Amino acid sequence: MNILVTGGAGYIGSIVAQELLGTGHNVVVYDNLSRGYRRAVPAGATFVHGDIADRSKIENLFGNFSFDAIMHFAAFIEAGDSMKTPEVYFRNNVVNTLTLLEAACAAGVKRFVFSSTAAVYGEPRLIPVKEDDLMLPTNAYGESKAMAERMLEWFNRIHGLRYASLRYFNAAGSAGELGEAHHPESHLIPLILQVALGTRQAISIFGTDYRTPDGSCIRDYIHVRDLAKAHLLCLQALSTHDRLIYNLGAGKGFSVREVIAAAREVTGHAIPAIECERRPGDPAVLIASSKKIKRELGWKAQHSELAEIIESAWTWMKAHPEGYPTEDHEPQACQS
Repeated sequence: MNILVTGGAGYIGSIVAQELLGTGHNVVVYDNLSRGYRRAVPAGATFVHGDIADRSKIENLFGNFSFDAIMHFAAFIEAGDSMKTPEVYFRNNVVNTLTLLEAACAAGVKRFVFSSTAAVYGEPRLIPVKEDDLMLPTNAYGESKAMAERMLEWFNRIHGLRYASLRYFNAAGSAGELGEAHHPESHLIPLILQVALGTRQAISIFGTDYRTPDGSCIRDYIHVRDLAKAHLLCLQALSTHDRLIYNLGAGKGFSVREVIAAAREVTGHAIPAIECERRPGDPAVLIASSKKIKRELGWKAQHSELAEIIESAWTWMKAHPEGYPTEDHEPQACQS
């Protein structure tokens, strides 16, 4: 198939693009490099520099290529930052997604795989979280993704767009030469490993009074390779399904303190930690039930051990201590 991967120069998008190429698909990566890197675009993919906010450029893209499906990763993802500038997240993650959907439907694209998030659930009523739990986000990032999911449901009903919405829990790890390098970095495991690498003085623990065994937040971590394989399964399943909604996680949780302790073991570094106040919008516990995708598509996390995930991320970070080359990055652009 011919696949458009928006945000394919970013962390998860680039690794999914690599998986697509490895299974014989043709891939066009569309990214403006505001949060991604040209060097992360896998060899074999066609790269088009552009912004999904630019309707005319999107339409030209569809005029130049015929796509069977879209995988949409272009988004801003920093939950804490979304509580400072929610308008940025609604414009980028909602309005720009609408622009892409309109152009896709006009071009006759019938399959759409959407990168969503566990943040759509907010503070879950039950653990582990199931796909039919209410979407009650506690931060603007989660709300922006929930709004995009609601748009997709209406596009499915009215325009017949087949879609999969994949609600990630905490992706981590690397895949060969591709790894995690956000600027600014907001994810726990790479932040911890920056301390071990010596590029950060200490790791902050935001909140130590949550109703958890050690007072810190608990999260479910999934290896990015497992995440990528789920996208390919969903792409294929959309040939016979109109609408797929799945959680993607390992089904077990680790507290911030436990992740720090595991990273100390893997890296052999002390990794100093500083206790800080809670951040607005952080749920205490997020753990996935991924039984639905296991039952329906046969997906299973193959790399679910925390130490293995951290070791994978650490191996990449040691080989790329500066991340991707800065000349690949355009930080003043407005879209991922």
